[in-house]
Amino acid sequence: MTDSLVTLAYLVAASLFILGLKKLGSPRTARAGNRQAAAGMLVGVVAALFETQILNPVELIAGLAVGGLVGVWLARRTPLTEMPELVAVFNGFGGAASALVAGAEALRLLTPETTWAGEIGVYPGRVVTEAGNVAGQAASTFGVVPGLIVAASVLIGTVTLSGSFVAVAKLRGRGPGAFPGIRLASIVVGLATLAMIAAAGWAAAVYPAVGWFAVALGALAVLSLVLGVLLVAPIGGADMPVVVALLNAYSGLAAAATGFVLGNYALIVSGALVGASGLILTRIMCEAMNRSLGNVLLGGFGATASASGGSGDEEDRTVRSTTPDDAAVMMAYAQKVVIVPGYGLAVAQAQHEARELADLLQKEGVAVSYAIHPVAGRMPGHMNVLLAEANVPYDQLVEMDDINPEFGQTDVVLVVGANDVVNPGARDDPGSPIYGMPVLNVDEAQQVIVMKRSMSTGYAGIQNPLFFKDNTAMLFGDAKASLKAIVGELKTLQAA
Repeated sequence: MTDSLVTLAYLVAASLFILGLKKLGSPRTARAGNRQAAAGMLVGVVAALFETQILNPVELIAGLAVGGLVGVWLARRTPLTEMPELVAVFNGFGGAASALVAGAEALRLLTPETTWAGEIGVYPGRVVTEAGNVAGQAASTFGVVPGLIVAASVLIGTVTLSGSFVAVAKLRGRGPGAFPGIRLASIVVGLATLAMIAAAGWAAAVYPAVGWFAVALGALAVLSLVLGVLLVAPIGGADMPVVVALLNAYSGLAAAATGFVLGNYALIVSGALVGASGLILTRIMCEAMNRSLGNVLLGGFGATASASGGSGDEEDRTVRSTTPDDAAVMMAYAQKVVIVPGYGLAVAQAQHEARELADLLQKEGVAVSYAIHPVAGRMPGHMNVLLAEANVPYDQLVEMDDINPEFGQTDVVLVVGANDVVNPGARDDPGSPIYGMPVLNVDEAQQVIVMKRSMSTGYAGIQNPLFFKDNTAMLFGDAKASLKAIVGELKTLQAA
């Protein structure tokens, strides 16, 4: 493949990335956008492998086949509720790959047997600042800026690696927490990390051998791994989706830095796109919770929420429970019903039953829509994907800002496994840990039915005063079984 064809392939790959990202912005075009971005990645990988000629065609096809099979296996075995964990694992591996490739490439260029003789300057993927290097003789120096770029890739990549796996553990409720002095330890390790970055830049510029540069990179990698753990460990579990989005941005930035080291334009573009999209997603999630990124990273929300919430007067109040029979009758005679899907719906895999319930109600002339909170479930778009699996029409999905004014004119709201995103305390109680977070104002409807397994707190670890309001009835049990029971009662009513 000629250089022109490789460059053209990179241009096609970058174009597919951008078009794919644009289409991911709408549920209607998201699937096509995902396929386009995946095709762009395939084109970019194949072009890079042909350019570097490190694999023959048989090895290339075998690698693509094995990678494809692993991807299909992961996609099929991972439930939708564990997507944040899977994304975090991908982030970690992406960061590790970027750090390893950047470090290996720099060390290869500084090794006598692989340096180029007589070349001075900056070339795509090869930065040489001293001449006269031939195989077996002294290596060239690397330059301060290229050395710092390699150090940046190692730093960001390894922080992403360790931070992502701590995030995975915390998403599963088993991650390490804060300990006394962790902030001081973070500062000390951070300063040591900066010192190693400076040492790497210095060694890359003045030492014509790989030794000191390799030592500095190795020390930087170890310190960065520790720093990643110290930065993520004190953050509350409820904030982990935001952290995962931020680590996604880090993995993109690490890839872009590695692209500069390799002189690979496709990697620079794709890394920048991943970094930018990750930062945008982080911003969206912070706005959805009405919190700043600094507050998320330093506030420890979720780690202390359970201690400050859930022990108030609500615990002494009674709740009104209902049955599937009563819920079916209530909705059958309503004019307008809004379904609020949450993480509990995803866990129970009850999206198909929710769709069947909506179909039955619409058949009798009841207006049905789905209220979507920006961070319902675990990540933005989680509920959209879940409902798309059940072929729920896109025009029935209504975003929070559009549906909130309609709750006052809604007869029945059915909350399925959602907790924190319908908590009126976020709006009315200045003492609530989530005060200020925009929520769905379901309590303004005439009747609210909340489907939950128990009165346990939600992801934020705080009790919900909605459950104790006079217009709220609790339907305890598994969401899928409860929805099936309601559907059965509705069919009986319609047949009568």
